[in-house]
Amino acid sequence: MRKSKKTGGSSVSINSVESYQEAPLVEVIIEVPRGSFLKRGSTGKLDFISPLPCPFNYGSIPAFIGLDGDLLDAVVLGPRLSVGTRVKVHAWGSIRMIDRGLYDDKLICSLSRISPRKRQLILLFFKFYAKAKSLLNFARGRKGYNGCEGWHGAEDALARATPRAHVAWKGSATFL
Repeated sequence: MRKSKKTGGSSVSINSVESYQEAPLVEVIIEVPRGSFLKRGSTGKLDFISPLPCPFNYGSIPAFIGLDGDLLDAVVLGPRLSVGTRVKVHAWGSIRMIDRGLYDDKLICSLSRISPRKRQLILLFFKFYAKAKSLLNFARGRKGYNGCEGWHGAEDALARATPRAHVAWKGSATFL
């Protein structure tokens, strides 16, 4: 792994000897480091404080807007990365989530292929997360269905998203 400093966070380039032609390469900006209790959105605003640490690096892909109108979400597996870190990594799949009735895809990204066992664990986490999000939305008075529709191809989530060049997204310059 090679690191270089950039304004607003570090930049990480991930290279490997394996061929990754079947897995799209995406740039992710980390918003929630692995192990953090603070859940921030792509605008940088604190969403909630979790009773449990985040098991993944969580962020967004600034090149795409998801169906929920926010930047496309991404999980980056591996060691803890700092807030604001930009990482180019391959997307091996996606978890199709529904939040308050809106699709909210999560790309699952990693340096290397994801084993079937690890995929099962990631899916189990997001099924639990969907139930927890239902409770949080209920407590906040937000209506709408929450759920997890399972593991899908990364290409599916990218095809459903809108390239940011076509949308005037009003996010915070902090993470862009």
